[in-house]
Amino acid sequence: MSGRAQLMWDDRVTAYDFGAGHPMDPVRLDLTWALVRAFGLDAGVKVVAAPAAGESTLELVHRSDYVAAVRRASADPRAAQAGAEAAYGIGSMDNPAFAAMHDASALIAGQSVAAAEAVWRGGVEHAVNFAGGLHHAMPGQAAGFCVYNDAALAVARLLELGAERVVYVDTDVHHGDGVQTAFWDEPRVLTISLHETPRTLFPYATGWPEETGGAAAEGGAVNVALPAGTGDEGWLRAFHAVVPELVAAFRPQVLVSQHGADSHVEDPLAHLAVSLDAQRVVAEACHRLAHEHAEGRWVALGGGGYAVADVVPRAWTHLVGIAAGTPVEPRTAVPREWQDQAYARTGTPVSARMTDGAAGRWTEFDDGGYDPASRLDQAVLATRRAVFPLHGLLP
Repeated sequence: MSGRAQLMWDDRVTAYDFGAGHPMDPVRLDLTWALVRAFGLDAGVKVVAAPAAGESTLELVHRSDYVAAVRRASADPRAAQAGAEAAYGIGSMDNPAFAAMHDASALIAGQSVAAAEAVWRGGVEHAVNFAGGLHHAMPGQAAGFCVYNDAALAVARLLELGAERVVYVDTDVHHGDGVQTAFWDEPRVLTISLHETPRTLFPYATGWPEETGGAAAEGGAVNVALPAGTGDEGWLRAFHAVVPELVAAFRPQVLVSQHGADSHVEDPLAHLAVSLDAQRVVAEACHRLAHEHAEGRWVALGGGGYAVADVVPRAWTHLVGIAAGTPVEPRTAVPREWQDQAYARTGTPVSARMTDGAAGRWTEFDDGGYDPASRLDQAVLATRRAVFPLHGLLP
C-alpha cells in the first residue's frame, strides 16, 4: 500500500439538499468537514474530490429509466413535486425533488465508487466518504432520503474490478434494504445489517432475521433486528455476537461499512439509545476486522444521522481519525471555534468533548450466556439460528 487513508470530499456534495425543514440537512456534512479540519485530520490523509458517477456506473445498480427520471426531476422539480415521477419515489415527503438532484446524488456516488477503486487498486488501505451511505435507494426508486445507492455502487464496482468476496456491514439504525436488494442473489457479497426492528421503524417491511438471501446466495443476507430502546451494552453485544464470526467465515477481500449515526440516543427519527462512544467502538471493530480478514482494505461510509450538530460531526470525525491512524481520544475537547460555528449555523448547543462519557462495554454473547427473557438476546439468537448454519457456524 502506498498510503494509509484517503478522505473523499468535495464541497459540492452539500448541494444534496431536500430543502428547509427536511431532516437530511447538508449542514451535517459541512460541520463534519469543519471538525475534521479543526483537529488537523485532513493533514494526515489524502483528500480527494472524485468526479460524479456517470451513466454506466450508476447502471451497475440502477435501471436506466430511473436515472432518466432523476434527471427529469432535476430539470423540472415542480412537475416532479406534482407527481410526474411518483412511480420512481421522487416528489414524496421523504424524497422531494430539487434542481441539483441528479448532479449532487451522482457526485456522492462518485466519491464512494472512487473510494472503492482506490482501496482495491492498492493506492490506500482505507477510504472514507462520510457523505455517502445512502443505503435505501432501490434499483428503480428513491427511498428514505436516498436517490442513488452509493454503498451498493461501491460494492458493485469492486465486483466489476474482480473482487470475489466483499462484506458489507451496515450499522445505521435503519435496515440497509437497498444494498440487500442489490445483492440478494449475489454469492460474492455478504450484507450484514444491524438495525432497529422493522416493527417500530422505517422501512417497516424488511430487515427480519429470516431474510437470508436468494436461492443463488443463501446466507448472503444477515439481519439483526434490535428492539427499540436498545442501548450501548445490547448494541455492542449484538454486533460482536454476529459480525466478527461471519466476517471470518466469509473471508472478504474488502470490507465496506456504513456508519449511520442515527442509532444515537439523541437522534430524533429513531428509538435506540446508543452513545457516541459505542459508535466509536464499532468503527474501531470494523477497522480491526478489515486488517484481520481483508488485508486492511476498508471502505467506510456515512449514512443517516439527524442530530446534525452535536452527534453526526463528532461520530464521523472519530471515523476519519480511526481510518487515518490518528484516532481522536474521546476525552479530547471539541475546539471552541468549531462549537461557535456549529451554534451559529444551527442554533443548537454542542458537546464540549468528543465523548458522551459512556464506557463502551458489553458482555460477550457466548461467554455471558443466553438470557431467554432478554428481547435483545432473543433477537441475536434468531439471527444466528437463521444464518450461522449456512456458513458452517454453530448458532
